Amino acid sequence: MSDEAAVLTEARGRVLLITLNRPDAMNAINGALSTGLVEAIQELDSNDAYTCGVLTGNGRGFCAGMDLKAFAAGENIGPMMTFIREGCEKPLIGAVEGFALAGGLELALTCDLLVAAEGAKLGIREVKVGLFAAGGGLQRLPSRVGFGRAMEMAITGDPILAEEAKEVGMVARVAPKGEAVDVALSLAESVAENAPLAVKASKQLIWTALDTTEEGFYEVQNGLMGSVFGSNDAKEGPKAFAEKRAPQWTGT
Repeated sequence: MSDEAAVLTEARGRVLLITLNRPDAMNAINGALSTGLVEAIQELDSNDAYTCGVLTGNGRGFCAGMDLKAFAAGENIGPMMTFIREGCEKPLIGAVEGFALAGGLELALTCDLLVAAEGAKLGIREVKVGLFAAGGGLQRLPSRVGFGRAMEMAITGDPILAEEAKEVGMVARVAPKGEAVDVALSLAESVAENAPLAVKASKQLIWTALDTTEEGFYEVQNGLMGSVFGSNDAKEGPKAFAEKRAPQWTGT
């Protein structure tokens, strides 16, 4: 992609680094960014070379939410809304510097893990401009920060800092300022050392556990066991362990 692209991608071994690239607009979501991000996620999911992705923003913040000028001009952000609702198949780690606000936080909450820099602000501010968070934030926040904190964030519009977000479970790791991407990439590399099919299935089951019954969970798990436990990687793992060597995963 060119330097002017709204979303950049870069291969880092088995990790795909995806960067929102509208720094002058605080990476606000317009049509180009919406389309570019979905294309990047499709690249991550469809390419067997990648096990995990990292999503970050160029400049002083992750994402400030919807670009209201672009919205008023009728730009299509439908692809972004589809991504926020459906996520991606492979694990995606968000790396937040500065802030993730409004739709930017909803975008971050679509990630499976979050790394945030010290002092980063995380919030849904829509009520301050006469709106409400309509990109999944109100559905996801209670499971990430607890009911009381989610309600407070939703109806006051006030953000929380990365340090509190880690205490309540929204953020997995807090990084020194300027190092969120490096910490997220290190975490992603740890994920990418593992068997791709097993990683993808584990991600799916954790998400399933949030919104289904125990019976429903085991139904999904049983549907995954044949493809994972019967895979070549399931044979390679124990063999590599017995031979005291690193496994050679094929994702099959």
